[in-house]
Amino acid sequence: MPDSGSRAGPLRLGRWLLLATVVALAVWVAFFDSHSIQKRLRFQQQHARLTAENDSLRCQIETLEAKLEHPVADSTVERIAREEYGMRRPGETVYRVE
Repeated sequence: MPDSGSRAGPLRLGRWLLLATVVALAVWVAFFDSHSIQKRLRFQQQHARLTAENDSLRCQIETLEAKLEHPVADSTVERIAREEYGMRRPGETVYRVE
């Protein structure tokens, strides 16, 4: 029976080494690995943010394309050109009043 007592020490040490190795590996994978959990979470957040931004830009594109289908009237373009850019027709004199 003395053999069973001598085996308990090395088996117990082996289990502790195995447990320590598994814990060290888990910590390494969770925090320090190139595919760590932290990096994966950061990538998922970035992906969600970029997807939302992409959807927003698609909506803006659709709105602008709809505006292109219905062009602005010539009178509106002329008013904007006169008011915002100070343009004039040939032969006109423009007096700016502030």
